[in-house]
Amino acid sequence: MEDLVNILGIIAILLVVIIVVLAGILLLIKRKEKKKIEEDEIKEKGDPNDKYKNPNNLLPKESIYDFMEFDEVKDNMIIRKNRTQYVMVIQCQGVNYDLMSEQEKIAVEEGFVQFLNTLRFPIQLYIQTRSLNLRDIVEEYKNKVKQIETEIEQLKIRAEDARVKGNEELRKTMEYQARKKQNVLEYGLDITEYIGKLSSNRNVLQQKTYVVISYFASELGSTSTYSKDEIDNMCFSELYTRCQSAIRSLATSEVTGKVLNSEELTELLYVAYNRDDSEVLSLSKVLDSQYDALYSTGKDYLEKQQEQLDEQIDQEAIELATQSIIDANKNKNKISEEQKAKMVEERALDIVEHYKDQMEPELYKGTKEEVVKKSKAKKEKIAKEKKETNAK
Repeated sequence: MEDLVNILGIIAILLVVIIVVLAGILLLIKRKEKKKIEEDEIKEKGDPNDKYKNPNNLLPKESIYDFMEFDEVKDNMIIRKNRTQYVMVIQCQGVNYDLMSEQEKIAVEEGFVQFLNTLRFPIQLYIQTRSLNLRDIVEEYKNKVKQIETEIEQLKIRAEDARVKGNEELRKTMEYQARKKQNVLEYGLDITEYIGKLSSNRNVLQQKTYVVISYFASELGSTSTYSKDEIDNMCFSELYTRCQSAIRSLATSEVTGKVLNSEELTELLYVAYNRDDSEVLSLSKVLDSQYDALYSTGKDYLEKQQEQLDEQIDQEAIELATQSIIDANKNKNKISEEQKAKMVEERALDIVEHYKDQMEPELYKGTKEEVVKKSKAKKEKIAKEKKETNAK
């Protein structure tokens, strides 16, 4: 009996040991499975504590698109929610309501009420305040100033040409036009400088009002048989029709509007998502600097040097051609002393011939001989002076 109890005790101890071992193995397997799951999650989402080793996985691409809440900007539309919603934006140019008379205010209010009554689709009003971007205005003024400078140079050339030809009336007209252009040039330079200083002040704000109009692909009905491009084109047509209808309705309240194109839509979203950075770096500067390019496409140094050389050659060629035209006109109108003496002789003989009937034959004959004699003496004198000049 005692041996049986010992045997049962040993068996019990063995069973406990086996159970403990099995529990340990099971726990180890669970830990390995949990660790594997965590590693898979880190591979998919990125480890937030390992941002320096794996910076590209900090914020997955899907999370960025979810945050921005739109798929792409295409054909003057914002495409959202996996091509189920299409959005166009109308930029409105308001009226100065406070400066209107009572009748004008009533007309604007009635027009806006009519606009609201004619709506058959939902709209959203969006107001965006941004720093006034004067960069494009400054560049436009600079281009106009350069154009005026070119016109002044052309007027001066024409005035010099008229002076050489002896056309005083044309010369005075050209100089007068050049003075007028010079006054405009000085005014343009002052305006450009003033706008440039004004653009450095970041407190100049501009408020813009937009009407946001949406169209859902589900409004087309069943779209399973259409491709993505076909759906985009149909939604564009319907959405554009809605926008034009809204613009015409807004016109009754003297509010003008236009549909934003793709670049303007991108700028609108850029300012909305980058409120602070947009004041420092505008979208137009980003595009001009090609920050969206994959690699630098700067010109080679030798190519730049060749372009500068070509530009210098073109400028010198223009100056040479202009001066050659002026000199050619001078030479064209310049008469040599020999030619002048010959022309004087011919003219004197013509005058003597004209009064032949009023002169006696001997006087007529003597006068002609005297003209030829004096003309010959003058020609000989001119030839002698020319010879002495060449000898020196």
